Amino acid sequence: MIRAIAAMLALVVSLTACGSSGTVSSSGVSGNRVTYTMLDSINELRAAAGVPAVQLNSQLTAAAATHARDMSVQNRPWHFGSDGSSPIDRVARTGYPGQMLGETISETFESELETLAAWMAQKDTRDIILDRRARNMGISWYREANGKLWWALVMGS
Repeated sequence: MIRAIAAMLALVVSLTACGSSGTVSSSGVSGNRVTYTMLDSINELRAAAGVPAVQLNSQLTAAAATHARDMSVQNRPWHFGSDGSSPIDRVARTGYPGQMLGETISETFESELETLAAWMAQKDTRDIILDRRARNMGISWYREANGKLWWALVMGS
């Protein structure tokens, strides 16, 4: 298991090196490119772990986008919205028909792949990303004028 985790982290680090010119922290990069870089990277990590790939889901992405912006408004990375909503509440509001499995968040100035590498380095966030029950994913970020990024990733069955 330790060997598999080390291999996955090496993969993320190598993807970070390859993708440094197409990051969200670089000005002028399309949001779609960042979204699909994250989706592809997460699916590579999931494949290496022997779990099924996920696909983007607009409802989960809407829940992630709402929360990424709200964390900026609150100026703190945490899982509750300024209205008291939980991740489950936000996903339910979108009408997502499946089960919300987990949410990962981040407050950073790092690119998408650096953020993913940080998530993979922590057991709790890695477990959400590699949850074998997951079939859908939503990813979003909010970028402040100073370049600070607020990330939210939601996984669902």
